[in-house]
Amino acid sequence: MTTIEGVLFDFSGTLLHIEPAERWLRAALAAGGTDMADDEIVRRAAALERAGALPGGAPPAELPDALAGEWEIRDRDARRHRAVYTGLARQVPLPAPELYDLLYDRHRTADAWQPYPDAAEVLAELHRRGIRIGVLSNIGWDLRPVLRAHGLERYVDTCVLSYEHGLQKPDPQLFAVACRELGLAPSAVLMVGDDRTADGGATALGCAFLPVDPLPADGRPDGLRPVLDLVGRG
Repeated sequence: MTTIEGVLFDFSGTLLHIEPAERWLRAALAAGGTDMADDEIVRRAAALERAGALPGGAPPAELPDALAGEWEIRDRDARRHRAVYTGLARQVPLPAPELYDLLYDRHRTADAWQPYPDAAEVLAELHRRGIRIGVLSNIGWDLRPVLRAHGLERYVDTCVLSYEHGLQKPDPQLFAVACRELGLAPSAVLMVGDDRTADGGATALGCAFLPVDPLPADGRPDGLRPVLDLVGRG
């Protein structure tokens, strides 16, 4: 078996988890100075969640025909990503039109994301062992400031983001880019992620794959620690 010399981590549902939809909506309302009754906030947040409007949250319960084609390739372009998610949000009536953009902007902030409890510990230990570390994400915006704000970027050697390359997982080309960024052959790289289709696509290139469960952060205290058993100790 080839020794693992580098680890690629997915972002959402793997290293960090997005905030609940109700908190997300409350933050956007506060940013816009818009009032809404508590019971209405609860109802609208649930509707936004069903619509799949929260990036990093649940997918749409029912995808509108007008967005179906764009949904499949949403992570290849920043403008498309915003258009798709604000389009999904607009299915839910809100009291001010600017709230749809405020919701999208909110999910890109560090406050909207909670690292998994073992994320910093695992990344720090891998770094100590001399393991190359990358973040490989299907995403439409720059997640580096979020990693930096949570103290994780210091351990990361490279970030490969779908929208910056016009490719998205499970396309083998994106995994190939990430392996080149790490300076390693795919056979020496482990991909860690919560999506067996998207992240598991790394195996087509010859990478190993470790799935994790995208539970809320407080419900998965040690889901990343098995990574440490799969790489050499320094």
